[in-house]
Amino acid sequence: MSSLRNAMKSQRVHKERHQPEARKHLGPLEKKKDYKIRAADQNKKKKALKTLRRNALNRNPDEYTHHMVKSKLKDGEHYEMVEDEELSVGDVMQDLTYITHRRSVEKKKIEKLKAQLHLLESEEKPKNTHILFVDDEKQAKKTSAAKILDTHPALLGRSFNRIRLSQLAHMSLDIDANNPDVKKLLKSKSRAYKELAQRIERENKLRIMQEKLEVRKKLMASKSKDEEKPKLVAEGTSSTAPVYEWPQVRKK
Repeated sequence: MSSLRNAMKSQRVHKERHQPEARKHLGPLEKKKDYKIRAADQNKKKKALKTLRRNALNRNPDEYTHHMVKSKLKDGEHYEMVEDEELSVGDVMQDLTYITHRRSVEKKKIEKLKAQLHLLESEEKPKNTHILFVDDEKQAKKTSAAKILDTHPALLGRSFNRIRLSQLAHMSLDIDANNPDVKKLLKSKSRAYKELAQRIERENKLRIMQEKLEVRKKLMASKSKDEEKPKLVAEGTSSTAPVYEWPQVRKK
């Protein structure tokens, strides 16, 4: 037993080679276990591309698909022919409640992101105006809004952070683009704007779903009351809900 213990002590510990000093700027040296993972992933992607290419070559262009009879073109616009599913009022109300909740959550997150990013130059500009008063018409002809506000004419359209000329003279605009902190800030800002765009798109889709469910809810309510059937004005698309016109009913 002691001989085995002594033999184990004499064994040399083999360590993996690290990145040489001259190549440290290239990052850490790839180890064999990392290479095996990368190679397996690359081979998996090659196999998937090969399968997709073979399926595309063997595909029959005249082959029947379910979408052929479930869509149509009307006035050059694509419409989905959605079947009128038999749903109960409870199911529609449950879906509508969930969609409304998710949309409200998305709207709150969008407002929070806008506040963090100081998204003040958006299309929703304030409707208020700033009126400047002078002593007489002669002074109004000689002076200008930029002189009164002591700012550059290009900044007159801004209702926020309107910097004065004295502040512009002492500002330092030398920004080092290669600074790691600047790069990190720009990257985080770009990521935040990308997230904001995705959330706005998601909120828009939820709005369309909510409108469609509200229309279906009204249709089901009118069926239960045995009222006159509403008239279809515009069919629903992937971006808009269907529009119906309900007949005017005189209340007793």
